[in-house]
Amino acid sequence: MKNYLAFLFCIVALNLFSQNTLKYEDSKETFKASIDNVSWIAGYWVGEAFDGDIEEVWTNPLGNSMMGSFKLVVDNVIQFYELCTISEENETLVFRLKHFHNDLKGWEEKDEMIEAPLVKIENNKAYFHKFTFEKISETELNIYVLFEETTGNETEMKFNYKLKH
Repeated sequence: MKNYLAFLFCIVALNLFSQNTLKYEDSKETFKASIDNVSWIAGYWVGEAFDGDIEEVWTNPLGNSMMGSFKLVVDNVIQFYELCTISEENETLVFRLKHFHNDLKGWEEKDEMIEAPLVKIENNKAYFHKFTFEKISETELNIYVLFEETTGNETEMKFNYKLKH
């Protein structure tokens, strides 16, 4: 009985902690959106994660896209970078991401990247496959990421950012 209760608790806990991200289903109808629908992401955002400081900088929309960069610094040492885009394509949006070591050597192969189609936009949230951008206020942004562990389990992590002036 104890094992059953522990298992049930884990299932409930997983559902509670992954409520902010969605997955894209190929069979679903494409959600129509333009880059202007997510222009509120633009800004210089700072926060803390992974025992360090994080920066996320997003440009204003230009050329039907936005460009973003991420940096993690722990004990004043850069751990890694990310280069991101949100692009308007075929009447919807696509979020793309590439990782780089601190010397700019890529994690992914040359022509590979993480690609996350838009699932939907509602209530100040933009849901991409396993990534969610949430506007809390004009000066606060949450980004939720669904990480897949080597065990196959998935864990959602929240990155809280404040706008830096």
